[in-house]
Amino acid sequence: MIKSELVLKIAEQNPHLYQRDVENIVNSILNEITSALANGDRVELRGFGAFSTKKREPRIGRNPRTGEQVDITGKVVPSFKQSKDMKARLNMEPEKVQKKTPSKERAKSA
Repeated sequence: MIKSELVLKIAEQNPHLYQRDVENIVNSILNEITSALANGDRVELRGFGAFSTKKREPRIGRNPRTGEQVDITGKVVPSFKQSKDMKARLNMEPEKVQKKTPSKERAKSA
């Protein structure tokens, strides 16, 4: 799924919102995640996963064609770790996946 497909899907599920507003919301969320990672912060989305950054130290690599040594500079790269809920949902059979009911609804039914 690409960003435009995500925007369309959210707009379909929320007919009271204009597509341009949904696009602005999605862009704002992604920009905030990017800004937080650029500042060295960690972004955790419960039930989805956590975004963080990892630092790669400079090293010496090799050009695969020539075998010549190449200096590789250090860099910071994004990292994602999925939550236990997402991992369980991805590894279940589609028929067995059930939507979780929010805790407030469970409390009302009890």
